[in-house]
Amino acid sequence: MSATFKGFRRADGRVGVRNTVAIVSAMDNTNPSAERIASMVSGTTVLATPFGRGQIGADFEVTLRTLAGLGAHPNVAGVLVLSLSLASGREIAERIRATGKPVEVLGLQETGSAMALTMEGVRITARMVLAASELEREACPMSELTVGVECGGSDTTSGLASNPAVGRFSDRLVDAGGTIVLSEPAEFMGAEHILAARAVKPEDAERIRKMVHWFEEEAARNGVDMRGTNPTPDNIEGGLTTLEEKSLGAIAKGGTRPIVEVIDYSFNASERGLVVMDTPSAACESMTGLAAGGAQIIIFSTGRGNAIGAPIAPTIKVTGNPNTAELMGENIDVDVSSILTTGVSLDDAGEKVWQRVARVATGALTSCEVLHEEQLSVSRFGPSV
Repeated sequence: MSATFKGFRRADGRVGVRNTVAIVSAMDNTNPSAERIASMVSGTTVLATPFGRGQIGADFEVTLRTLAGLGAHPNVAGVLVLSLSLASGREIAERIRATGKPVEVLGLQETGSAMALTMEGVRITARMVLAASELEREACPMSELTVGVECGGSDTTSGLASNPAVGRFSDRLVDAGGTIVLSEPAEFMGAEHILAARAVKPEDAERIRKMVHWFEEEAARNGVDMRGTNPTPDNIEGGLTTLEEKSLGAIAKGGTRPIVEVIDYSFNASERGLVVMDTPSAACESMTGLAAGGAQIIIFSTGRGNAIGAPIAPTIKVTGNPNTAELMGENIDVDVSSILTTGVSLDDAGEKVWQRVARVATGALTSCEVLHEEQLSVSRFGPSV
């Protein structure tokens, strides 16, 4: 039983399980330069969105907060921010700089050309990567981990095996003093009252109910009956019969401990324990929010299969479906289908997840990392102008 892992202690006290240099493109017109720099400098990760301009109000703030949160992430050793002008990149840079890590900003207009921006970016990130390579891992308690939990491609095995196994891990990490962030409140529908009853604070219980109802009402406003369209066709093909069956399986991955906090998209948790984040159910958007909120690792439970992972936060794929484990073996990190095939206990399956998390936290790669199955997608909350 691993009680510790080896991570990188950052200036702000948090611990990283990876040691990358991030290239944050603050707006769409510097994305090509960011990609060119990353192609020339090993040990870098591009964090880019197709937006960043023409956004106003809360929509713009979410994009800023998310990009800054990804750059400030403990898995990041240093950051280069690219933008059309220095002025437009400085706000993101200043938010990241508050963590104490090295941050530099380049503006396309001030640098002179896209090629000049690329070459100066190569020089800066190369220095950062060399400096990061000198850092050493140190032993850290598992309580230093914040782990996001996500699910997708759900089927009958999700609620019977993979989600409950992840739930056992979640309870154990919370009991050890760590943090679990449960995402996708739209997937609570029909079971939201169960989670609301576990909220420590009455205002959080009410917020859980309101989040679920908001998703339902917003869908209805656009002509979609979420209760009538769930389970989805692929869920039904996988054996799920009712919305409640799907939702009960989805919430199982969060475990059984009290909910200590409810936070907005891409915010960091301020308390340790079980936390709920308000994210959409679309996996890429949801996991981007989890990563921006400081989750060093994400566990993605899947029944029928889903290959995608998050940038910055290594994503561990768990399945309880023996067919998926066989057909998508190269995309699966933890196979707990023995719960159903040979009667392995949930506690033993949870231990298997725990051991994999400890190994990934210490540096073992996930299938998503090896195969580059990673995608950033920032939620939008308004039209561009």
